[in-house]
Amino acid sequence: MIRTILPRSVVALCLVAVSTGALHAAEKAMDKGRAAAGQSVSFNVYLPLQNRAALESQIAKIHDSSSPQYHHWMTPAEFTAKFAPTAAQVAAVQKQLAAQGLTATAVGPQRLQVSGPASAVESALQTQLHAGSFANGRKTVMAASQPVVSGALAQQGAVISGLSGFVRMRAFAHKAASVIPSNRYSPTGAYWFTDLKQAYNWPSYKTYTGKGTTIGILMAGDFNPADMTQYFSHEKLATPKFSTVQINGGAPYDPDGSFETHLDLQQSGGMAPNANVILYNVPDLADDNILAGLAKIVNDNQADVVSMSFGGPEAFYTAAYNGGTDYTYLLQEENDLMAQGVAQGITFVASSGDAGALTSFPVACFDGIPDCGAALPSAMFPASSPNVVGVGGTNLVTTYTSSTDLNSAYVRESAFADPLVGDIFYGTSSTGQYWGSGGGDSVLFKKPLFQALTNTGNARFRTVPDVSLHMGGCPGGAISCGADDSADVAVIGGQAVGVIGTSASAPDFAGLTALAVQRFGTRMGNENYYIYALALSHQIGLTRNVFHQGIPGFNGLYYTTPKGYNRVLGNGTVSARDFLLAPFVPAAGKPQTPSNP
Repeated sequence: MIRTILPRSVVALCLVAVSTGALHAAEKAMDKGRAAAGQSVSFNVYLPLQNRAALESQIAKIHDSSSPQYHHWMTPAEFTAKFAPTAAQVAAVQKQLAAQGLTATAVGPQRLQVSGPASAVESALQTQLHAGSFANGRKTVMAASQPVVSGALAQQGAVISGLSGFVRMRAFAHKAASVIPSNRYSPTGAYWFTDLKQAYNWPSYKTYTGKGTTIGILMAGDFNPADMTQYFSHEKLATPKFSTVQINGGAPYDPDGSFETHLDLQQSGGMAPNANVILYNVPDLADDNILAGLAKIVNDNQADVVSMSFGGPEAFYTAAYNGGTDYTYLLQEENDLMAQGVAQGITFVASSGDAGALTSFPVACFDGIPDCGAALPSAMFPASSPNVVGVGGTNLVTTYTSSTDLNSAYVRESAFADPLVGDIFYGTSSTGQYWGSGGGDSVLFKKPLFQALTNTGNARFRTVPDVSLHMGGCPGGAISCGADDSADVAVIGGQAVGVIGTSASAPDFAGLTALAVQRFGTRMGNENYYIYALALSHQIGLTRNVFHQGIPGFNGLYYTTPKGYNRVLGNGTVSARDFLLAPFVPAAGKPQTPSNP
């Protein structure tokens, strides 16, 4: 039974099952045969950045405190003039499309939205178009083979998106399976945002609140304002300012499909209650919609920090998973858009994933083959991007004194993954999976400059995560659950529910980033430069309290370490006031008090 959380002296929280919607999971559309020749088809053409080496150099200088360019963030116009395709290049592409019977219905610095009859699209892109249908009934048009570009499109290195029947990304929020006493009765959650702020040493509400900053949330599914009011009023806080930007029409509010959205808004808004929070609402997590969302975010340049609680294994984009066709160019295009945002000072934050290190599985599993094989390691994108802060997670234990005391002071954390009966993430027959903090090695992105400041265990490639906060554990399908497994609270459809995942830790860290922007009076850009500089300082003893390290844990492949970086928790969980270099400002006290409403 689903129950609303009542006053703390009345009832414990019932943690309930919540479906996150079919298109919030990776899936392939069923092929329904050749598309009609006259059917109207839309797709997108992305033109890659120019002078990428110069861009990487400029980004490094912008984040180098010894450089004259330090924190001299670019405007979208400046970025376009220096690194985007020229007007002549765009015009040449438009001319070719028109000659092929296709129309560019919208033209931006990186993206052309294109439409035309299926027969003209097939001729222009040298492929066949087929009708497709997803499990929830949504229709799509998909290319039977990788589109082939020619002429001006080939000369510019154009990337085609929007003709795929494969949704590779998924949202990370999951239900907590166990009924656990609500925090304020127990040391192990479920936690309200105020509990987390006390535990992680957040500054007082009277000191830093994110005022004057903007948080962006990129996700599928709109939100219900009444749920936001119910959630924040429970902790005696005014509802933050939320708004929505619809991307490609967005997705409607739905008590199931909007669950991740509500979690992201509530966690980020709770951590930075005076920030403006913009939901960039996409129809689903197909790469074409993610690309459109990122393009809107960087060209509007409104958000100071963007949280993304979704991802997909890098492996799913490789040729082995796509009939011999390599689709990693889609990730490179998304990475390019985030590089633009970083040059403009935007910080991108993403969940590192909830399947520990074993996030993938054999190709046969997508085809429904029984006993298709054991789970395989793969880093999750977008967390694996060098332009993103990847956020992992722990199980948090706080002070418990009595049923009438809301004290939630930090006691300890652990990060032991819960072994799973089967594949709860994609519904395949893959075995050997875990629920736990995502982490591992990228196969696409080289080791970034900032990771040279610590030993990540890989000298050549990017590793994740970078930092961690509480994520919780014990989903449905767990073989066994740890004694410390816990959850966070979210409100949707008028009901308070328990939720677990790095879907919570990522927006929490986005809220902390908003406080950093307020604290320092400037955007942070690629915050990893700051994080790893603090980690180095922590390592040599200059700042001992920034990260909680030595947290015991295992994510299916990697173990945590007594100190320093590891592929379970990155540099550790953060102590917020020390992270903000403000250890002496007043701290957030007990929940529902003036310092921590």
